[in-house]
Amino acid sequence: MVPDEEPRSLLPGALPISASCPNRVPHSMPEIERITGAFHGALGCGFTPGKEGDDESSAAVKLAIPLRFYETQFSHLYVGTNGIISTQDFPRETQYVDDDFPTDFPAIAPFLADIDTSHGRGRVLYRQDTSRAVLGLAALYVRAGFPSSAARFAPTHAFLATWEQVGAYEEVTRGAQPSGELNTFQAVLASDESDTYAIFLYPANGLQFFGTRPKESYNVQLQLPARVGFCRGEAGDPKREGPCFSLTSTEQTVKNLYQLSNLGVPGVWAFHIGSTSPLDNVSPAAGGGHLTTARSAAPPEQTSHAAALGNDYTEDNLDYYDENEEEVEYPPSEPEGATNGRSTVDVSFHSKADSGPLGGEISPPDSDLASPLPHLIPSDQPFYPETESATKEGVSLREGEAPDLQGQVESSDQIETRSLTPSEVDGDPLAPSWEAPPPYPGSKNTRPYPDGGAVPSETDIPPGHPNGEAVLLNSALPGHSLPRSGGRYVVGVEDNIESNTEVFTYNGASKETCEHSHGQCSLHAFCTDYATGFCCHCQSRFYGNGKHCLPEGAPHRVNGKVSGQLTVGHTPVYFSDVDLHAYIVGNDGRAYTAISHIPQPAAYALLPLTPIGGLFGWLFALEKPGSENGFSLTGAVFTHDMEVTFYPGEEKVHITQIAEGLDSENYLSMKTHIRGQVPYIPANTTAHIASYKELYHYSDSAVTSTSSRDYSLTFGSVTETRSYRIHQNVTYQVCRHAPGHQAVPTTQQLNVDRVFALYSDEEGVLRFAITSQIGPVEDINECATGFHHCGPNSVCINLPGSYRCECRSGYEFADDQHTCILIAPPSNPCEDGSHNCAPAGQARCIYHGGSTFTCACLPGYAGSGQQCTDVDECSENRCHPAATCYNTPGSFSCRCPPGYHGDGFHCTSEDSAAELKTCEHQQRYAQAQHTYPGARHHIPQCDEQGNFLPLQCHGSTGFCWCVNPDGHEVPGTRTPPGSNPPHCGPPPESTHRPRTVCERWKESLLEHYGGTPRDDQYVPQCDELGHFIPLQCHGKSDFCWCVDRDGREVQGTRSQPGTPPACIPTVAPPTVRPTPRPDVTPPSVGTFLLYAQGQQIGHLPLNGTRLQKDAAKTLLSLHGSIVVGIDYDCRERMVYWTDVAGRTISRVSLEPGAEPETIVNSGLISPEGLAIDHFRRTMYWTDSGLDKIERAKLDGSERKVLFHTELVNPRAIAVDPIQGNLYWTDWNREAPKIETSSLDGENRRILVNKDIGLPNGLTFDSFSKLLCWADAGTKKLECTLPNGTGRRVIQNNLNYPFSIVSYADHFYHTDWRRDGVISVNKESGQFIDEYIPEQRSHLYGITAVYPYCPTGRGTCFRIFLWVRRVEKEHIWYLITLDLAYPHHSS
Repeated sequence: MVPDEEPRSLLPGALPISASCPNRVPHSMPEIERITGAFHGALGCGFTPGKEGDDESSAAVKLAIPLRFYETQFSHLYVGTNGIISTQDFPRETQYVDDDFPTDFPAIAPFLADIDTSHGRGRVLYRQDTSRAVLGLAALYVRAGFPSSAARFAPTHAFLATWEQVGAYEEVTRGAQPSGELNTFQAVLASDESDTYAIFLYPANGLQFFGTRPKESYNVQLQLPARVGFCRGEAGDPKREGPCFSLTSTEQTVKNLYQLSNLGVPGVWAFHIGSTSPLDNVSPAAGGGHLTTARSAAPPEQTSHAAALGNDYTEDNLDYYDENEEEVEYPPSEPEGATNGRSTVDVSFHSKADSGPLGGEISPPDSDLASPLPHLIPSDQPFYPETESATKEGVSLREGEAPDLQGQVESSDQIETRSLTPSEVDGDPLAPSWEAPPPYPGSKNTRPYPDGGAVPSETDIPPGHPNGEAVLLNSALPGHSLPRSGGRYVVGVEDNIESNTEVFTYNGASKETCEHSHGQCSLHAFCTDYATGFCCHCQSRFYGNGKHCLPEGAPHRVNGKVSGQLTVGHTPVYFSDVDLHAYIVGNDGRAYTAISHIPQPAAYALLPLTPIGGLFGWLFALEKPGSENGFSLTGAVFTHDMEVTFYPGEEKVHITQIAEGLDSENYLSMKTHIRGQVPYIPANTTAHIASYKELYHYSDSAVTSTSSRDYSLTFGSVTETRSYRIHQNVTYQVCRHAPGHQAVPTTQQLNVDRVFALYSDEEGVLRFAITSQIGPVEDINECATGFHHCGPNSVCINLPGSYRCECRSGYEFADDQHTCILIAPPSNPCEDGSHNCAPAGQARCIYHGGSTFTCACLPGYAGSGQQCTDVDECSENRCHPAATCYNTPGSFSCRCPPGYHGDGFHCTSEDSAAELKTCEHQQRYAQAQHTYPGARHHIPQCDEQGNFLPLQCHGSTGFCWCVNPDGHEVPGTRTPPGSNPPHCGPPPESTHRPRTVCERWKESLLEHYGGTPRDDQYVPQCDELGHFIPLQCHGKSDFCWCVDRDGREVQGTRSQPGTPPACIPTVAPPTVRPTPRPDVTPPSVGTFLLYAQGQQIGHLPLNGTRLQKDAAKTLLSLHGSIVVGIDYDCRERMVYWTDVAGRTISRVSLEPGAEPETIVNSGLISPEGLAIDHFRRTMYWTDSGLDKIERAKLDGSERKVLFHTELVNPRAIAVDPIQGNLYWTDWNREAPKIETSSLDGENRRILVNKDIGLPNGLTFDSFSKLLCWADAGTKKLECTLPNGTGRRVIQNNLNYPFSIVSYADHFYHTDWRRDGVISVNKESGQFIDEYIPEQRSHLYGITAVYPYCPTGRGTCFRIFLWVRRVEKEHIWYLITLDLAYPHHSS
């Protein structure tokens, strides 16, 4: 078969495979066939397959001739699995694949993402090519895209790389099939001796995935869009960021790669990437009008995707992939390469006004267009035309001429309005022209221009208006130009009523839109159209007002001039255009300002005027959650006016600072003018300004602030204190088109922690330094300070920024709304007998105030309360199996049979009872009594020989005491709930320290009580060091309170029975401990937080509830691990954690020198959430890889799967050991939910499944009995009762929470946006504080470590089970003959 008869590719216009190819591909390449204009030579012969796997790279490919990338010449190329080509070998993918541009090595990236070709999922192919067919197609694309600068480009070599049917990296999940989403794309590098061009090609049927998840996201749905573009790398200077060009920035722009183009052919993109001439940055093609006037030799029935779009392309039938896409980004109209070496082009959809075809024209329905691809010259003919002119039906065209619509020759001076300058021909390098027209239907005869264009034949004349006038289409012929609007073509379609012909017009829109004005936005912003206009918004990881955006966390600089006309004392001083320089460290709010060459005596007189540099403190202040600094509002254009009045002399000075935008280096330009009078300050005087707080009030386009400051001046040994009052006003432009554009709080507080002012005579430089944070207003408690006007019998309630008065219970406001008067009590239906409850022996009436009441059946009865029937307890098998049950109205009784003794609930054979010891007898008797609902008997603890354990603890109340061998309590050893239990062994060795106040008081009272106190008598409880235990109680009762370090009661902490208060330790424990091994740091003994941060566990102490950030440290380093879930066992002081990298669960003691111990190391894929039940010595965890919830003992034994169905992404888990409940979250994107069950896995049910998104964090607050969660989807922190009722929002403006824990009146959660720990007040929901570790990375699980263990096991647990069973019959109280008060079930 001769080459011309070889079978053609399925792709219209594709090149045939040469018969001389030494390496034929034995099978077809269907995916490549679907790439519009693909270079099939890459697969036809001579290709080299890349290595299979993840993060693979080819060997160095030596080029036949070197090519140029930017200004440098390279002789070798490397092809990487991850959709990238480089001139050097790649680093590990973790160093670049999940990071944004720029890279620190040379990069040519057609689709940079985490790609994996393991197990036959696609392949990577590459080759060099010098065939005329491939070089010809490359030349056609380049000439069409660069008609002026590359009109005679004739490549001599091409390098082709194809990624065929490749997939994204996926974590291995047992039993799960790999994703079927696969991508195919191609990159071609064409070069001659002086220039290199890159051509990227994408499939006509679309890309199937648009980015990949970072390997470190650990099942959080964070997807990074693929990066497309070029970077020169560091170019030998690691401190200098090399130029970079980016084509994509969001998922939407990646989706558009195959639908748009800068050549007029959807899915084909061309770029000038290297030259011997100076090339500041990569330049994209922008002249692609010539391709679409050519024809392909493909048969008519093989119509490509682009042709289909040419027929009926509208926004309605375009595949958006995401109907909820919020950001629509537009390419900027001006290059940034001249400023910082980085350029960005966002591939975005057109607006409705742009609903024509991608090429700029629409083919009528009867089009017989075969293909939009250029006519390809047969492979046996040379491609490069040498003629200087082309003919059209015998008419010769000279250079500079173009055909008119009737076939006439029209010179360039006759069409002056359509002529293009060379820069216009090549187009805006950052605004790719995908409006280039497709071929008009009906064209049969075309010939190529020397520059790759085509001359239409007579039949190319478009249809005319009904009146016979020809309509000029926007075909981009040589010499023609289209009107420009905002750097882009704007094409509209009009329907003519008398004809089916669609007529193209140029749309001059009156409203400002992104289409016309997107160039006003920063290159790091996206533009959004609103009903009345457009607004600019900074992209992620940048901040500003959208028109000016700066990178978060990066240092910034300010350059400017300062002029002044001052009267210093009585001396006039003038200066003009002296230099001002400022350096801002954005990630911690530091601003340094230097002003040089201010003449004396003005320089010293300006020392107190820190507001000159203070502007930059407000402008770039460190932002607390929910707050914004000045630059986020004003951008780089604003005016700052200040009026400062000095005291006591009342001198006044006016300062005006005008920000004039960002210069070419992204430095803020500033002009400052100072005029007025300032007090005289002698030379060699030092000024000290204390830290201060200022309130800034925000209104539309203006910010105001008024404050007073004190400062001290020291001259020799004399120090003088003065003050001034400052009024500030900042005005700026705000975009009012966005709904709710005023999102900043009306008032914010600037906290200035450090202020520094210094003048150097030697240097002649005035310096200011300031460290500041911007955040919410810190409230003044008028109720506590007495600055309120609430009258008698009223209560003052503090509010943010204010307060309110409320009358006490039983009082109401009089007519003056100020005086509280007594309310006449209403009648009580439960007392006057007007209720409708069942008889008193069956039900009780519960009064709720006013005239409201409810009825509840008494224990032993069931019903609505109005009607109650007896419950047959005997049918429920309440008695011992050997006993006889007797049902009675409202109750029952049990009786042991002859030969047994006991109370009927527990019967013991008389033969076996004689062998029991005293402890065992008492234990069995107490267990028998325990079966009575509500019983609070102590069950003695016996050892294996049946003797009393020296330490006894009440399972219900939590009290502990020591006993002698006969089981009698040792006087003075009883300790209250929440405190450390007494030492019941041999007496400790004498410490030879003097007795403390607590010990002396305790000894005195015991002597007064005669050695043994009564149950209701108070004895101080002291710890082993003699300090007062924070929680003190009356004898054996539940009446408890908190004390300070001197033993004085803390007001407001005295509790009701059964609910001991949460007391905070007041005395720091000793810090002298043994030296641990190097990677373990012992924590303090007080309350602290532990948080997981990748390969380490951090330790953050609490002072009360405040974060002691300066004492934070690393508790444990775990190299190679990824710690996610973490919890604490207070009984044995052990920390437990899950490791998703090692797929293990481990633990370590908090004792110094302890070493980690792995307790579960098999059957795990992705263990995440972890919860410890210190009562039952059990742990629970979630595995999102196996979709399971499991349970095991704390040593890893007795492992059991609780749930393995109806789980998709289980994440957080929490346990309520008192009530015996288990809770967990499942952030299934389709149906997120929070579920609960018993600790044995019974009674599983959904607790919350409405209005939640990504419930990452979950905690059970044992004090408030609330279940609370942090949602990264809804950005809310919410709480509910354990039964799902009483749901309320605590905070609705979280960033990206991951894990949460409750302690005292605060929540603490880790946040992935801030990479820190944030505290939130439970009552107000306000953000209180945050801690950001020095080493920034994601924080995962968090838990609190208390100095005591919560109590409540045993009776409470069993009572709860009894309540739940009977609760179904509407019985809510448990009463026995000896029950003192009702059970409070929450």
